[in-house]
Amino acid sequence: MVRRTQAHTRPLDERARSVLRAIIEEYVATAIPVGSHALVDRYGLGVSSATIRSVMADLERAGLIGQPHTSAGRVPSDEGYRLYVESLAAPVPLEPVDQLMIRHQFGQVAFSSEQWFRLAASILASTTRAAGLVTPVQPGRARVRRVHLAQVHPRLAALVLVLAEGSMRQALVGLPIEADQASLDEAAGRLDRILAGKTATQAAQLVERLDPLAQAIGRRVAALMHEIDASRVEGFFSDGLLNVMEAPEFARTETLRRVFAALQDQGYLGRLVGHVARRRGVRVFIGHENLLDDMSDVSLVMAPFGHGGRLFGIVGVLGPTRMAYPRTIGAVGFVSGLMNELVGQLYA
Repeated sequence: MVRRTQAHTRPLDERARSVLRAIIEEYVATAIPVGSHALVDRYGLGVSSATIRSVMADLERAGLIGQPHTSAGRVPSDEGYRLYVESLAAPVPLEPVDQLMIRHQFGQVAFSSEQWFRLAASILASTTRAAGLVTPVQPGRARVRRVHLAQVHPRLAALVLVLAEGSMRQALVGLPIEADQASLDEAAGRLDRILAGKTATQAAQLVERLDPLAQAIGRRVAALMHEIDASRVEGFFSDGLLNVMEAPEFARTETLRRVFAALQDQGYLGRLVGHVARRRGVRVFIGHENLLDDMSDVSLVMAPFGHGGRLFGIVGVLGPTRMAYPRTIGAVGFVSGLMNELVGQLYA
């Protein structure tokens, strides 16, 4: 895999964009570093090998491609893939016949979210020839029961947040002004009155109306609850991990061993769910963009699913950075949309 080098800063002209697109698509198809002759022979770029070599040199200086070992060919960098995903290649939707078949498969399984999770992972694995992943989250959102504060320093307090189901979380809170214990007790009382039974999103909105001290503490409460919601992960359903193991990038088994270990980390899965859930639609994490160094040799294409403003999980694909991104993004988008429909039917 090509590591991070200098990121490009200037927009590429159309010729450079065409060459970069061709390099990426050729490398994704063959897993072989791409030389200028291969591009001339297969992509009809209308220029000579010498011109393509010049453009490739520019792309390499921009950090979009690199030269592995002493090979004459070039391979895309993480930055090259990122540019490709964002501006060179549009998502490729699944064929209507494939969409119909997938809907039929879901119609054949029991009316059960767990069955759907397993089937979604299997369908994504077979459709993309990578690993399908589905990470459900525990139903419901954390809600506030009580807020306790203890002075640590005039500008620092210990926060104990008691949730509606009885669990507790602790955190430190920096204070905007000096405050004694009496002031903290008063602030905790105000927060108890307005936040009892509220979710993270509701709490974040309500605390903006408070005085600076209670507001700062309330913002920390809301942020802590968002962290709690993001970590409510029940593990994951997967299929097609063998597809990833067979990729030539992973001939060294220790690389995939680190990836599989990361996927068992509840904290990592919780952070991943939180990142994906922050906005609608498909998100792509390429190589070093992943949240853990142990995941820097793979890419994730993920999307959230839920109903009525409630997040039920994320669905997506894990594979080498040498991934067919347009088709993968299209497949993940379709399956996440279908999961939204099914969850909506289940909880309507």
